[in-house]
Amino acid sequence: MADDAMERESMEFDLVIVGGGPSGLSAAIRFKQLANEAGEDLSVVVLEKGGEIGAHILSGVVMDPVGLDKLLPDWRTRDDRPLKTEVTADKFMFLGPEGVADISWLPMPGFMKNHGNYTGS
Repeated sequence: MADDAMERESMEFDLVIVGGGPSGLSAAIRFKQLANEAGEDLSVVVLEKGGEIGAHILSGVVMDPVGLDKLLPDWRTRDDRPLKTEVTADKFMFLGPEGVADISWLPMPGFMKNHGNYTGS
């Protein structure tokens, strides 16, 4: 039975990252940046089980751009940037059986304030 084993194609990479979400993509980008700085031509592949990169990311992300600023300093000027909408105001609404109440006037903890962050979907 072992003699009947199917021959499979294989590819070699210096780094294999499983998962094409924000962490996997950040790791791949940073790896290539460090390799280039060291004058190394190292290969990296990102494996994603979804139909496309980021397929399993939920919509409605609000992100502090500090990490993206460090990883890709020019991201804000690029046409293909992943985040395009900056948060300019915060509004908090309470939805109940009687309708909607604006509770933005209440003091909110710092982590609930998103002014200056970016939204994506």
